[in-house]
Amino acid sequence: MLTELRIKNYAVIEDLSVQVEPGLVVLTGETGAGKSIIVGALSLLLGERATTDVIRAGEDRALVEAVFDIGAREDLRRRCDEAGIDAQDGWLVLKREVNVSGRSRAWINGSPATAALTGEFGQALVDLHGQHEHQTLLHAKPQRDILDAYGGATELAEELHGCWMQLSELRRRREEVEERRARTEERAGLLRHQVEEIEAAGLREPDEDLRLADEERRLAHAEELLERTTGLHDEIYASDGSLCDRLGSLRRQLDALAKIDPRAEAEFSELFDTAYYALQELGERLGAYRESIDLSQAALERLRQRIDTLFRLKSKYGPTLENVVEAGKRARAELDALDLAEFELEELSRREGELAAQLAELRAKLSRARRKGAKALVAEVTAILPELGMPDGRFEVALRERPEIASTGGEDVEFQVTLNKGFEPRSLAKVASGGELSRVMLALKTILARLDRIPTLIFDEIDAGIGGIVGQKVAERLKLVGGNHQVFVITHLPQIAALADHHLLVTKGSKGKKPATQVSELHGEERVRDLARMLGGDPEREASLEHARALLDSPSKAARAGLGR
Repeated sequence: MLTELRIKNYAVIEDLSVQVEPGLVVLTGETGAGKSIIVGALSLLLGERATTDVIRAGEDRALVEAVFDIGAREDLRRRCDEAGIDAQDGWLVLKREVNVSGRSRAWINGSPATAALTGEFGQALVDLHGQHEHQTLLHAKPQRDILDAYGGATELAEELHGCWMQLSELRRRREEVEERRARTEERAGLLRHQVEEIEAAGLREPDEDLRLADEERRLAHAEELLERTTGLHDEIYASDGSLCDRLGSLRRQLDALAKIDPRAEAEFSELFDTAYYALQELGERLGAYRESIDLSQAALERLRQRIDTLFRLKSKYGPTLENVVEAGKRARAELDALDLAEFELEELSRREGELAAQLAELRAKLSRARRKGAKALVAEVTAILPELGMPDGRFEVALRERPEIASTGGEDVEFQVTLNKGFEPRSLAKVASGGELSRVMLALKTILARLDRIPTLIFDEIDAGIGGIVGQKVAERLKLVGGNHQVFVITHLPQIAALADHHLLVTKGSKGKKPATQVSELHGEERVRDLARMLGGDPEREASLEHARALLDSPSKAARAGLGR
C-alpha cells in the first residue's frame, strides 16, 4: 500500500509531500490545479519514459519518490532478495529523477536501480486506470491469471506450468543425448579402432619404452658384450695366472710377513681377504652375466617390433605411454556412453510419453475451467456495465486455442468489450475513451477485488461524461473496491467525493512568479465547502452548504458505505 508520495520540481509542483491512508481517497480541485499532474508524476515510478519537459521551469531536475508498505507481500520481499534489495523491514521506497540533460536515474530503498526494475515493482504495487498505459488488466498475463483465480483454476494452471517445464527440460535433455549419440556414432569406427589398437598392445608399465630401449641396446651389441665379458672373466677368475690365482700366492707372502711382525697380521690380513673375496665374487658374477647374454637374432627382432609398436602408439596418442593409456580409456568411455545413451533415450522417451499425456489431460481440465470461469465472469461484468453509464456495453473473454500447448495452457486469454450495439468486441487496450476504460476496469475490479493482489488503484477520468444516477453507481462501486484496496480517484463528481474515506484538495497558487500546486486533506466544514463547490453552488451560501451536508450525512450514503465492508 502507498503510504507517502513526494514530488519535487515536477511540472507546476515545486515541493509536495502527501501522507496517504487506506480506503477510498479522492483528489478534487479546479480544472488545471494539477490533479492529473500528480498521477503523471507517479507514473514515472511505474516505468513511464522520463522526458525533460516535466522539469519545473528554472530547475535542473525533477524528483518523484513513493513509500510502500509491503509487509503483507511475501512475493515482493522474495523478489527484493533476488534483486539484492534490502526490504526486511517491510518498506519499499521507489525513486526516480530526471535532469535537464535528459538523464534519468532510479533508486530502490536507497540503492541505484534500473528504471525497468523500478517499474516492475511499481506496477506490482499500483494499477493506474485512465489516460496512462499502466493498467495491468490490459496485458495478457494478468488477464489470464485473473481468469484462473476467478474460476478457481490457479492451482491447476500452476500444475500445468510445472508439468510443461518438466516436459521441456526432459525434451531438452533428450536432444542433448541424441546429439551426443550422433556425434559418438560418427566417431564410433575410429573409437573402436583406437580401443582395439591400444588394448591389443597390452600396455602394463608406463616406462616400458625406456626399459626396452636399454634391452635393445644390449641385444644389438651382444657379441661385443660376450667378448669383453669373457676377457674380464678369464683375466680375473677363470684362466691360469688370473688375478685370483696371483692373489693366492701373494697371500703366502703376507703370512710370512706376519710371522716376522705380528702387527702386520692385524693391519693387513683383513683388508687383503676382503679384496680377494670381492674379486672372486666379481669373477663369478661376470661368468653368470656371460651366460645370460642372448645372441639370438630372433629375440632382437621381436624386441625391435615391440619398440616400433610402442613408438607408433606414442606418435598417435602420446607423447608418453601414459598418454596412450589415457587415450584408450577415453575412447572406451565414449563407446560405453554410446551404449548408455541408447538405454537413456529409451527411458527418456518413456517418461516423455507419460508427461505429454499428463500435460494433455491438464490442458483439457484447465480449458474446461477457463471456459466455465469466462462464462460466469462475462455475465457478472456485463451486468454491471449499464449502471456505470454503458447501457449497451458487453464484456467478453476470448479464448483462442493455441496450435501447441504452452506453459500457460492450450489457449490465449484476452479480455474484450463492446460499448455500442452493432460493434464487434475489441481488446480492452483499444477502448478509445479513458473514462469508459476506467469504468470497465472498475466493473472488473468490483468483481475481482478479493482476487487482485495489487494494493493501490488509481482512477483518472472515471467520471468523464457521467453524472446523476450513473455517477452515484460509480461512487458506490469505488467504495466497494475501496474495502479491499487503497483506491485513488481524481474526480469532479460530488457523489464520489462524498463517499471518500479521505478527501484531498489540490489547489494551484503561486510562489514568486511561478505557479505551485499544493495538496491538503479536508475535514469538517472545509470538506463541506468543497462539496458545495462541486455541486455547482456558491460555497459561501448556506443553501449550498446545507446541500453538501445532506449529501455527506444522508442515510442512503451511510448505507452505501456499508458496501465496502
